[in-house]
Amino acid sequence: MGDFLKLERDGPVVTLTMNQPEARNPLTGNSAVPDFLAACQEISADMSVRAVIVTGAGSAFCSGGNVKDMRKYADPSLTPISIREEYRRGIQRLPLALYYLEVPTIAAVNGAAIGAGCDLACMCDIRIASENAKFAESFIKVGIVPGDGGAWLLPRVIGRSRAAELSFTGDMLDAQQALECSLVSRVVPSEQLLDEAHKLALRIAANPGPTLRLTKRLLREGEHLRLDSLLELSAGFQALAHKTPEHTEAVSAFVEKRPPRFDQL
Repeated sequence: MGDFLKLERDGPVVTLTMNQPEARNPLTGNSAVPDFLAACQEISADMSVRAVIVTGAGSAFCSGGNVKDMRKYADPSLTPISIREEYRRGIQRLPLALYYLEVPTIAAVNGAAIGAGCDLACMCDIRIASENAKFAESFIKVGIVPGDGGAWLLPRVIGRSRAAELSFTGDMLDAQQALECSLVSRVVPSEQLLDEAHKLALRIAANPGPTLRLTKRLLREGEHLRLDSLLELSAGFQALAHKTPEHTEAVSAFVEKRPPRFDQL
């Protein structure tokens, strides 16, 4: 893993901190994408991880693409085909890795989440914002489109009409406005953000790890499957869940009227 992303572990909870605060944690022009890919691969392979928090160091969550770095596209030697491949092999690998990460994810949005930074928050399952958070789907302001999947992500979070408004105007939302349109699920004081995110992560992580991963996969598949297809997949996943030691322990604990002891499995 490179210098951009800091990975910290607290029991079953992993915190990923974007750590380039002097540049407001951009996703291009640095090792951000390979760092996230490596972290997602490591987390997916570790069945003891049951929740992930994504946040930013400093005053910003993530400034998205490095606009200064975009001056290179004026170079006539860069063809549209080469730029297309750069996106496909670069930033577009991030949503595929983070959005489909098996483990539940929480974006703890500490400050500005701009452009691809807003989309990064939408790649997570849950978004919590500090009072200082700001959001903008601002690609239009610099004459480009959401090249990182934002046109797919944002409408699924806040609905088609609101997503279109934000995408066509590039308007900025403050934390309260983000709450009102369900871009985030709660707003907390800045000094409490990571503590609240960690408390939520621990509530999630208190549940059986294999079933958390199966549940998240069903939620993802449910976004594009027909109901009958999802029911078939759910039956198969349920058969797997019934055979896990965590399910056996949960049923025993319920019958014996005691807390389950998943960590001992």
